[in-house]
Parts: sequence; structure tokens; C-alpha cells
Amino acid sequence: MAKWEMLNIDPWLKDYENDINLRMESYERQKEKLLGDRKRLAEFANAHNYYGFHKTKTGWIYREWAPNADGLYLIGDFNGWDRRSHPLTKINDEDWEIEIKGIRTLPHKSRIKVLVDANGAIRDRIPLYATRVERNEDLDYAALIQNPRKKFKWEDDDFKIQKDDLLIYEAHIGMAGEEGKVSSYKEFEKNVLPRIKKDGYNTIQLMAIAEHPYYGSFGYQVSNFFAPSSWYGENDELKSLINACHKEGINVIMDLVHSHSVKNTAEGINEFDGTSFQFFHDGDEGNHPDWDSKLFDYKKPGVCHFLLSNIKYWLEEYHFDGFRFDGVTSMIYKDHGRGEAFDSYSKYFSMNTDIEALNYLQLANELIREIKKDAITIAEDMSGMPGMCLPIEYGGIGFDYRLAMGMPDFWEKSLEKRDEDWDLSKMWYELSTHRPEEKRVSYVESHDQALVGSKTTIFRLADQEMYWNMRKDDHNMIIDRAIALHKMIRWITISMGADAYLNFMGNEFGHPEWIDFPREGNGYSYHYARRQWSLADSKDLKYQFLNNFDNAMIGFSKENDQLANETYRLWIDNDRKIIAFRNKDIVYIFNFHPENSYESFQLPIHDIGEFKVFMDTDEGRFGGFDRISHDFTYQTEKLSGTDYDGIKIYIPSRTGLALKKI
Repeated sequence: MAKWEMLNIDPWLKDYENDINLRMESYERQKEKLLGDRKRLAEFANAHNYYGFHKTKTGWIYREWAPNADGLYLIGDFNGWDRRSHPLTKINDEDWEIEIKGIRTLPHKSRIKVLVDANGAIRDRIPLYATRVERNEDLDYAALIQNPRKKFKWEDDDFKIQKDDLLIYEAHIGMAGEEGKVSSYKEFEKNVLPRIKKDGYNTIQLMAIAEHPYYGSFGYQVSNFFAPSSWYGENDELKSLINACHKEGINVIMDLVHSHSVKNTAEGINEFDGTSFQFFHDGDEGNHPDWDSKLFDYKKPGVCHFLLSNIKYWLEEYHFDGFRFDGVTSMIYKDHGRGEAFDSYSKYFSMNTDIEALNYLQLANELIREIKKDAITIAEDMSGMPGMCLPIEYGGIGFDYRLAMGMPDFWEKSLEKRDEDWDLSKMWYELSTHRPEEKRVSYVESHDQALVGSKTTIFRLADQEMYWNMRKDDHNMIIDRAIALHKMIRWITISMGADAYLNFMGNEFGHPEWIDFPREGNGYSYHYARRQWSLADSKDLKYQFLNNFDNAMIGFSKENDQLANETYRLWIDNDRKIIAFRNKDIVYIFNFHPENSYESFQLPIHDIGEFKVFMDTDEGRFGGFDRISHDFTYQTEKLSGTDYDGIKIYIPSRTGLALKKI
């Protein structure tokens, strides 16, 4: 047997055993370097409890990590922004400290900065471990002291994370309201959380939580890693939202951006101590060629201390239940995976692979399990790196799930073709294939497809017709096709072997508009950075049909235990556009043909008994034409010209249906 279990799970890795040994030896060395005499990573990842502002019995203590600075001075409301009255003292080779007498000297929400004298320049900076950062009316960012009279009281002691069978609702707090403005944590808790609960999703994935100065970055240009975004309200209001989710039995995971950082110096961490290499790679290696951002140097203990402590902070202070790690592909390849096909195993194990980044992700996953053993971790990796979702002790990276990023790409490309030209064999491959024993989050579209420059599935299908022909009393062939395929595409994606399923906010009912954040090109308008829930609520509009279907689809999946199962192909007919498969007790048949219905289609089921249709996309409540009976019983029989047991069934065009043995 191989030393690492992943080599037994995937025999194709045998030729790369030395590469995996190298990765694991590097991981152990890095872990040993970080831990020293400590036994667990949770004992190491406590930078936030040392650095930053902390109350003492007599006042406050403030510490900062700035190894190459020549001097630091605390400035703020408390001292009239005097730039020399409160110097920090360098207490070792890397750290600075100051004690401030009097608890009331730094009142709650007083504004604070630190003046950093370094490398011949003097700059006003935001403390690295600031837990609250806000803009004032002059758009000047500063840290705000957090010293509220009342401490937030959590009420989620009985909450248990649901780690398996995830039904993920991806959401952005700021654009979750219907008004053209930045919506709030409070409004999300009041207005959107009940929808998610009613829809049946068990996990909310929150984007753009860490502070980011540019709203239109969708939260992917983080400036202050320990500060929840002030765009949406107060820190305790985020806690209240998570607490409310837990009371409803819903997991909350954070979209964590440790793949890069905003390059800004006034708001962010770049060049904090006067050097470009405090946190990031020096020179061109430290700059992302596409994102115009800074890239972390994961081999440095100080960087690991900062980032791993950040993970612990979000888990403990805000009770997050896990993370979706953004930009993993960019992290783990030195060329960031740009334009690479990853069509052979050799591309995963080469000089291009960033072992230090892989080691950081291993450390992050190990730390997360130490703090919350059932916490959820998802990797945004389009490369398909083997072992990404296998345990570290197997030689893997330790994630629970990988985003199946090939799926939305497949659907985009399919929708560019005529319906008659869809390749059902490729559909089967894309939706069912996965690395052995590694779990995937299946999805049709995320926020990426909803942004300006791309198109959501419904918008690709219906385009401008959505603006004029979505009334229930209006009949339009383009809209009929769009609604039919929107339902079928979602249902086959969740049913064909998905370990978890993800939907982006509003796409469940076919939200008609793209997302366009305020920018110079649109007059800094918030008109498209919102969600029009009233469309789904209107009894006169067809959006309600799509919302009804999504509710039913999620409920059907849960009731029949359809996630995380192997599916068995029963039939693929590319000419007639029929694909059929079995998932546990459910037999699915999808007829993607745009015109042809089949009166008596012979389907081998390889089972004996009676079957009934329990759900189909053509039901009237979903905007269909009610062409399928749910009362008729299908008796299996020997199919003519074969030795197979099966059924003969009517399958209308552009319809998916599910049968169950009775």
C-alpha cells in the first residue's frame, strides 16, 4: 500500500508520489516552524488577541506588527490628532506597543489611525488588526474603537452545523434589497432570511464581508481583514444576522479572500511597515497581473500568523460555520492558472505549482477543524487539483468541497448552440464526473454569471423578451422555451450526483437584470445593484412559476435524499435528446428536444414493479402545460427487442420528470 491514501484512491497519481511526498514534507516543516513548542495551530493563531487594541484594568494597550518601520505614533480623536504625542515603543525586532491610561480615554466609535514613519516616508495608516473601519463624510477611512456598553449576547448554543447535503444560497448583503441603495444586515435578517428559510436552503454563503473600500469589487479587494464591512451596518448587526440564521437551523459560511489583497496603502495593509514585502512577494511576483492586487507570501511566519488568526477570529468572534476560499486556483499556481487547460496530471505537479500556497491551505483546513470540527470548507478551484478535497492525512489539501466550476461554463457554452446541437454525452460527463471520493458543489450559475459583461441563464435564454412578455396571460414562444429550460437545467444539475448545490440570490426565480455596481460608467447608480423580490411575489408574473419550481425542486431533493449519491445512467439518445438516469429510488427522464414528444418511449429501468410520476417540470404550478399524469401507474415489462425490464412512457418535449417506485 502507498504511504498516502490518496495514491490508493486515485491510481493515476502513482507516478507523482515523489511530488506528494515533497508537498507533505514541506507542510510538516512549515507547521513545525510555526508551532515551536505549541501542540496545536489553534494555540498559534492568536495574533488578534495580542495585536490591535485591548482593554486592561487601567486603560488600553495597543500593539502593532511593523518589523521595518522607524517609528509609530497613535493619532485620533482622543488626542486631537496630535502626530507626536503618543509614540509607540519597539519592544522587539518586529513589534511596537503603547499603553494608554484610562478606559474612557478611547470611547466607543472614536476614530483612530497610526502614523507610520518608514522607508523615508510618513503615512497615516489604519491599524492592521482594526475590527471596525469606516469612511467619514470626506471619504477618509479610519479605525473605530469598539467599546460598546453592552456585549452582544449569542443565543445559538444549541445550533449544530449541517455539514452534508448542503443547499447553499449565495448572497450579497448590500444588493439584497429592492431599493437602489446599499442594503443592511438588519434588512437582510428581516426580509431575505425568511425567504431563504421558506425556499428550503440550509446554508447561506455571504459575500463581501471583510472591509473593502471599493463597493464595486464585490468584496474581492479586501483592505481590512479583521473588520466586517461597514457598508451594511454595525458589527453587532452582522452577529445578529448570523445568530438569527442559527436559530432557524441555517449554516452561515463566509466568502474568505486570502488569495490576494487590495493594493491601496491608505486603506489597506500594503507597505504598512514601509516595505513591499512585509505581507507580499517582492517585485512583480507580488502583483496579480489581472486583478491589480497584491499577492501574499505564504512561506513567511508573520503572514501565516496574520491569515490563520484571521480565520480563527471569524469563527470565534462571529460564529461563522466555515468558509468558501476564493481564488484557490490563483493561489496554487505561480502563473495563477491563467489560460491553462489542466488536461494532464503533469500540470498539477510541476515547477509551476506553488507548494507554499498549498501548504497554507492545508494549515488553514487543519486549524478550522481544531476550532470547529464540523466547519465547512469549500475551494474555488477550477483546475481540478487532485486531493483538494481529501483529508490532509491522506496527502490531500483538506477541503470538504470543490466548486464544480466546469458546470456553469458547460451551460454557458450549451446555450450558445441550437437546442438540436446540445451534446448529451458531454452533459452526462460534466454533471456526473468527479475525482474519486472528492465532493463537489454543483451549480448552474453563481454571481459570476450575473455580473455585467456576462449573462444569467434566464437572460441568455430570454434576453429582451423578459421585459415585455413575463405576464401570465401573455404567451410567447421565447419565454416558454426560457422557462422550460431554466427549470430543466437546474433540476438535472442538482439531481445528477451533486454532493451540494449552490444558487445565487435571485436566480432561483430568474431575476431579469444583471448586476452593475455604482461606477463612473453608469453615473454611480445603485439601480442594478439590487434584487427585485416583488417580481417573484407578483401573482400576475411568470417569475412566480420559476420560484415555485425552485421551492419544489429543493424540497424534492431533501425529501428523497438526492444529494451525495452515485447516479446510474439508464439512457442517452443524442438524436432524440433524451437522457435518463437513476438516483437512489428516483428515476429521472429529461427530454431536451425542442419539438418532439415521444408517445410511448421505452426506458430500461432494470427493476420490476410499479412506478408513478411524482414531479415534473411541465406542471401548471411551474408554468407548464400539464401534459403528464401523476395518477397513471407504469408497470414494468420486458421491453420489445431487449432482455431489459422497463416502462413505456409519454415524454413531452422540453420536459423533465421524476418517477418513483410505489
